[in-house]
Amino acid sequence: MGTDRRIVMTLAFYPRGGSAQVVRYLGEALEALGDSVMVCCGSLGEPGVASHAATFFGDLDVETLDFTEAVRWFEDGRDPMAAPVPIHPSFEDRPGVPDRIFASLGDDDYRRQVAVWRSLLERVAEPDFYHVHHLTHVNDAIAAVSDRPVVAHLHGTELKMLDEIRAGGTDRWEHAAEWEKRLVDAAHRADRLIVISPTDRALAVDLLGVDPSIIEVVPNGVDVDRFTPLDLPRDERLERWRRWLVDEPRGWDESGRPGTIRYSEDDIDRSFLDPVTGEMLPVLLFVGRFLDFKRVPLLIRAYATVRRTLGTHAPPLVIWGGYPGEWEGEHPYTVARELGVDGVFFAGWRGHEDLAVGFNCADAFVAPSFDEPFGQVYLEAMACRLPVIATDSGGPMSFVNTDPDRPNGWRVTPDDENALSDAMIEAVSDPAVRLERGHNGRRMIESEYDWRSVAGRVDRIYSDVLAERPR
Repeated sequence: MGTDRRIVMTLAFYPRGGSAQVVRYLGEALEALGDSVMVCCGSLGEPGVASHAATFFGDLDVETLDFTEAVRWFEDGRDPMAAPVPIHPSFEDRPGVPDRIFASLGDDDYRRQVAVWRSLLERVAEPDFYHVHHLTHVNDAIAAVSDRPVVAHLHGTELKMLDEIRAGGTDRWEHAAEWEKRLVDAAHRADRLIVISPTDRALAVDLLGVDPSIIEVVPNGVDVDRFTPLDLPRDERLERWRRWLVDEPRGWDESGRPGTIRYSEDDIDRSFLDPVTGEMLPVLLFVGRFLDFKRVPLLIRAYATVRRTLGTHAPPLVIWGGYPGEWEGEHPYTVARELGVDGVFFAGWRGHEDLAVGFNCADAFVAPSFDEPFGQVYLEAMACRLPVIATDSGGPMSFVNTDPDRPNGWRVTPDDENALSDAMIEAVSDPAVRLERGHNGRRMIESEYDWRSVAGRVDRIYSDVLAERPR
């Protein structure tokens, strides 16, 4: 395409979670089309750690706000929102963390957030276009420094917070009404809104009151070269699980410290190998953060039924992820321990390089989220030829079992523990069905969700907006 446009892409947070992955992959794909991308974002920690922005975003140009000192303030009992560079707020309300929910921050906190972002944006040259990920205070900082066109890319979490505010959040959070107005105003100032699923398009119209004509549905993509079937032999798959669970443990309990959950060689042999044949049992894999809508405790309770039903032939369930120290509601490890359920393994938070191999060491992906905003990880699993188990809600409804002639997984009623356990039992009990649905998923990813095609759609949005607003 060769447009040679300069894009400033912003992310209010340090690299963590799905939106950071979208920024990285989309930025790289846009540069491959000829655009120049500068990422302005938060950063945490020293070079080499995943939360360090320059480390995470690799070859992309990056300008950052360093939240490391703010986290130290929090650890010392001081307010991290009053640090010289205050830590970003959050769309989730979690106790005992430095990044408090937006709706709890007053005017002084808001002004500090805008001020530090203004200083960051003024350090970089004015672009042809701002591509803003999420609706946050960053939108207000951009409005204060430039009148260049803005695309606001919604990832669903801001809509979830607005929905909670609408459903009584003004009673829960002192400043909910002010933040609702700020985010709605930011949406109305944007030249375009990108949402990641038809479900979020309907939510955006309802919660933001914007003209539907400015909303574009652009799903997230997949790096089909990284997330690809590897057809690993049995011994290599088993060795990988030994490495991640025994040799390099990163699972964490309520202390929040990676490595506090540990396993032995015997644990792996007992749960991953058929006691009669010695062959490897199929592996169920969950990947994600420990947020309430992910329903990880529900998954573990449904898995307990799978264990009771299948007995010695029950598959292991690997829980991959959970950002260290971050969880809502019940801690999944505590649930598993209190139930006394065997076969649940916590792998901890790991990078995308490991994850691509991790999918190839599993046989089915299961994530019973309720109203998942999109579901990037489902697509990554399908790209590795895994069938997926999702619910009849949110983003996955737009790509799981949408073609009745080519099913790529299972969809169950949200919050239905019995339906979830039945789907897991069906998935692990029929290798031929798993294989067929896995192949169907990979074909769909290749034809519709390659990041290169997604970037082409975004680039055309830029062209349309710039044609409407010539410099």
